[in-house]
Amino acid sequence: MQEKGKSEAEVRRLLREARRRDLTYASGRILSSMCTSPLPIASQAFCEFLETNLGDPGLFQGTKNLEREAVKAIGSLLGNPEAKGFIVSGGTEANITALFAAREVAKVAKPEVVLPSTAHFSFDKAARMLGLRLIKAEVGEDNTVLASDVERKITQRTIAIVGIAGNTEYGAVDDIAALSEIALERGLYLHVDAAFGGFVLPFLKELGYPARDFDFSLSGVCSITVDPHKMGLAPVPSGSVLFREASYLELLQVESPYLTQPRQCTILGTRSGASAAAVFAALTYLGREGYRKVVKECMEVTHLLREGLLSLGMHVPEPWMNILVFDHSRREAIAQELRTRGWAISRTRKGEIRLVIMPHVKKEHAEQFLRDVREVVKKL
Repeated sequence: MQEKGKSEAEVRRLLREARRRDLTYASGRILSSMCTSPLPIASQAFCEFLETNLGDPGLFQGTKNLEREAVKAIGSLLGNPEAKGFIVSGGTEANITALFAAREVAKVAKPEVVLPSTAHFSFDKAARMLGLRLIKAEVGEDNTVLASDVERKITQRTIAIVGIAGNTEYGAVDDIAALSEIALERGLYLHVDAAFGGFVLPFLKELGYPARDFDFSLSGVCSITVDPHKMGLAPVPSGSVLFREASYLELLQVESPYLTQPRQCTILGTRSGASAAAVFAALTYLGREGYRKVVKECMEVTHLLREGLLSLGMHVPEPWMNILVFDHSRREAIAQELRTRGWAISRTRKGEIRLVIMPHVKKEHAEQFLRDVREVVKKL
């Protein structure tokens, strides 16, 4: 840190210079991210509530009420308006919190968690932090976990099983109904990671697309991760973790005697009220109708891309949601050339090219992408 500060104009210049080096969602060329441009009203709410701290909610009772209302709205979307939980930083914190609760419920020595091999890497972080052993179950050709293998891998040390509703690579949705039955029969905690799918699957079903049940309507589900800063169109960081009932939160309590709340249940002490206000603003502004329209438009662009890629000789599986994966014998050259042309794409662990069709990806962006792919294929 320098001794004397710089002028406001100079600081702003440095900030603009840094920002110019960033890719932007508005360009339509970011096809690898599960985040997107937040709604303007959500961004405004975030800025208005910057100084609020939900770690000391007695000082910010209005903001705390906004968090309650946001959680209630998400719970209603997930089949349980009475669900309890918090707006958190994102899916990683949410998944850690859920497995923390599962561990405290079970109180088992050397605890194990059975989860799909396609689970997000946040579970590896959670395992290291919480002293859990992860037992990874096999997935089938459709990239969803084999419930039979999950059941085979349950032991006396198993404290929880995990299902994914919209996995990161393919958007695939595990058979949560089957996992729910296993959890109920074996007396186990079931956590569902719907960080991406939570704001997609309910609306897919309403739009007439095939969509598996994954939420609290299944009685074995104990907790769910959902990220409003993904398809919820809230600013980063804005995740959420919801529990079927408040008793799970009580297991996480620690005393916080010098604050306005005597006990805390969250991993973070200081928590941004700005995120809660922004999520409330997005949910209240769009409502189910608005989100249904967002998902409809994303799916239309997704299928436009799929049809175009199929016509170019790509192998493109039917998408579960607005995540598209395609493959080609010359995929390495295609991926490299697309990056050279300014497209931010990603790859699956198997090497396929992966696209996430977020709301910032419009029809015109998809058509330009297809033109570029066509040119690249011709050059091969």
